[in-house]
Amino acid sequence: MSRRSQTVAVIDFETTGLSPTGGGRATEIAAVLLRDGQLVDSYQSLMNSGAWVPPFIEQLTGISNEMLAAAPPAATVMREVARFTQGCPLVAHNAAFDRGFWQAELARAGCEPDPAHQFACTLLLARRLYPEAPNCRLGTLAAHHRLPATGRAHRALADAQMAALLLARMQSDLALRFAGELGALVVEHALLLRLQRAGRAALQRCVRDFAAERQACLTPA
Repeated sequence: MSRRSQTVAVIDFETTGLSPTGGGRATEIAAVLLRDGQLVDSYQSLMNSGAWVPPFIEQLTGISNEMLAAAPPAATVMREVARFTQGCPLVAHNAAFDRGFWQAELARAGCEPDPAHQFACTLLLARRLYPEAPNCRLGTLAAHHRLPATGRAHRALADAQMAALLLARMQSDLALRFAGELGALVVEHALLLRLQRAGRAALQRCVRDFAAERQACLTPA
């Protein structure tokens, strides 16, 4: 929460498997920049890691081995997206999944970690903010909030854009729900990091404590 604008990068991977520790590799990545609730820029690329795409993954994502054969090397793509998101906090839906591939693919590319790249998770936040939703899948939450369609599910750019729209909705809902605690301040990434670890009953106290800390930082000594 601050009076200044903050740009966050919402990312999404498509992959050959569930985990890089289990042999999975990234096949596509997208990053969408969100500022003041608006999508202001985006990056998307297929990426050739030399990994084989199983038939069921190709059916799910529409990404084929032939498509990846013509794609740029995975290391090149990761260096590009690291530059694109430099200095931005990160957000993903089911961030534990994307964080694993983000760290693994960056390491393979020889990229140094960016201290700003701390992940907030819209899935964890949804569990706390929207208990009335049927479930916390990205498509279900998009339908629940009547978010505009962004394209085919299980493609990185469409999913990153959808997660960015969901994040913007969450920031708006939090600002309305906790207007008394937030005052004129806006919902920022550092608050989301706290809220995703808090229980539902503790959300208001978490917001109040965080707002007090931020106000103290903004008040001249």
